[in-house]
Amino acid sequence: MPNIAHFAIQADNVERAKAFYEACFGWRFEAWGPPDFYNIHTGEGGIMGALYARTEPLTGTGMRGFRCTIAVDDVAAARALVLQHGATLTHDTSTIPGVGTLIEFADPEGNILCAMRYEPGAH
Repeated sequence: MPNIAHFAIQADNVERAKAFYEACFGWRFEAWGPPDFYNIHTGEGGIMGALYARTEPLTGTGMRGFRCTIAVDDVAAARALVLQHGATLTHDTSTIPGVGTLIEFADPEGNILCAMRYEPGAH
């Protein structure tokens, strides 16, 4: 059964957010990729996460939350299923070298999430 495998936190002030999660939960942050991007290590048995700079400023009063990634065995099959059941692709199939292949989509309620086939050992 597919499980949540990854979450992402977007922040206006990455250093402030990093300090908050380190102090409150003891999460460890590892710089990775572009500037202001960190992998989050949540501890033994926890799932991996990412912290990075928000690409658009927060506006309005809508829900704010983490974007999750669901681990799947077959991205193409997941793509077909989410589209069949009313999702809208927000980013079509792409590959992150050393990590895996993913799609990003909005569910019928407008929530953004990803489905990814991870490379062995990537998470």
